[in-house]
Amino acid sequence: MNHLAKLVEAPLQVCAHVAGMPVVLDMSGALYLPDDQLLIVSDMHLEKGTSWARRGIFLPPYDTRQTLAALGSVILHYKPRMLVFLGDSFHDIGGAARLHGEALGDLVGLCAAQETFWITGNHDPEKSALLPGNSCAELGIGTIRLVHIPGGSLVDGGEIAGHLHPAALVVGRGRAVKRRCFVTDGQRMILPAFGSYTGGLNICDEAIKGLFEQKSMVVHAIGEKQIYSLRFSAISR
Repeated sequence: MNHLAKLVEAPLQVCAHVAGMPVVLDMSGALYLPDDQLLIVSDMHLEKGTSWARRGIFLPPYDTRQTLAALGSVILHYKPRMLVFLGDSFHDIGGAARLHGEALGDLVGLCAAQETFWITGNHDPEKSALLPGNSCAELGIGTIRLVHIPGGSLVDGGEIAGHLHPAALVVGRGRAVKRRCFVTDGQRMILPAFGSYTGGLNICDEAIKGLFEQKSMVVHAIGEKQIYSLRFSAISR
């Protein structure tokens, strides 16, 4: 079934709500909270290329450059008052130390432009002293918890998380394409990975779909030119 053919044209941004709070979903994979002028980016996995190279697996060494360029563009667009990295900002603990001078200077400059928070992830359990900003395990914004790994109680509010790198298999024009996506049921939202060298976990995997009320589950798939918003039932297994 051609699900994409049934969709209306979608903008480069999509507005939604998490626990009643308005949020803006950006084509880059970033999330913006307009009420708090807060920009959220998850799972950059900077220096993944050099991390793999140290193990004898050689990838083109451009992932950090591409990811920082995308980060700079989205910061310039939204001009946030606060910036939150939602964990796994680096692929390993030593990632920040492997940044070459230009990349390190660019990242420091981007972080210094507004109040910055680094939420710790499983790949980067501590913040590098080379970088400005505050480190924390989670951050509260109103009734919403910002965390790396999803799964907390939603009795008293909402949750915005990363970690799982959600991706959706969407059927269109006779073929299936895998797209990074935001996933939400209105109370919890999981962001796509922002990094250039990050894979994706199918949202039909129990690790993702088990976190949501599936009748209310909406998938915002990032296409080449727009964001497509679909019910979970429209996603190919």
